[in-house]
Amino acid sequence: MAIQSVGIVGAGQMGNGIAHVFAAAGYDVLMTDVSQEALDKAIATITKNFDRQISRGKLAEADKVAALGRISTTLRLADLGQTDLVIEAATEREMVKQAIFEDLVPHLKPETILTSNTSSISITRLASRTDRPEKFMGFHFMNPVPVMQLVELIRGIATDEPTYKALVEVVERLGKTAASAEDFPAFIVNRILMPMINEAVYTLYEGVGSVKSIDQSLKLGANHPMGPLELADFIGLDTCLAIMNVLHEGLADTKYRPCPLLTKYVEAGWLGRKTQRGFYDYRGEVPVPTR
Repeated sequence: MAIQSVGIVGAGQMGNGIAHVFAAAGYDVLMTDVSQEALDKAIATITKNFDRQISRGKLAEADKVAALGRISTTLRLADLGQTDLVIEAATEREMVKQAIFEDLVPHLKPETILTSNTSSISITRLASRTDRPEKFMGFHFMNPVPVMQLVELIRGIATDEPTYKALVEVVERLGKTAASAEDFPAFIVNRILMPMINEAVYTLYEGVGSVKSIDQSLKLGANHPMGPLELADFIGLDTCLAIMNVLHEGLADTKYRPCPLLTKYVEAGWLGRKTQRGFYDYRGEVPVPTR
């Protein structure tokens, strides 16, 4: 089927980034969230990110105006029912996602493809709670969406070939690269990335190195653009913990046990950049390690 209109559930960090790239690629975008404030903030963020692309010579002013004109917002989840493709980009909690799909499904066109931007939750299980498991897929964008080139495509056990091919074409139109992953906990990227971050937290927890020395070691010793603790703060420590829990529970292997220090930071509400404190304190001009 030809996909032209896209519904996005969630206007947060991932949702507004996904809206940005779809609108820039010529799709009509309808974005929803539970609060008008979140939607207004998303449009402001998208506008700022378009302006950044203009300042770097990657976008023309006219293209920005046209792209913003293709983005609409609504507080009613049911309004997304008439779109050709729906991308759920809500918080990484399975119960929240299931509730969204249950509310949305009665309003969908029969041919609408339903997807989740989940970074770790079983696609087969999410699909089974809908009326269209054959038209359901994992559509996992990387953060920040306008910058990162990869999109993980995850087929559930029931996903059919036309749905998969339709999404491969969408990724190509976005100018990104699709990587196909099987439906196992955390797929490819986070299956490899999150245990590395978790191990960095263990290295801190056990006193092997400080925040600064751990991040410096991986940046200069392994040529990583960001240190693992800096990256954890950027992703959100609550998200890191949620993915480690999915890996631990889904694969039943102790090597995926979340570090107690990661749990402690999340319990403190120190979730990284979004709360101004995580492994670094971001309240001053320069980030300062908190350990």
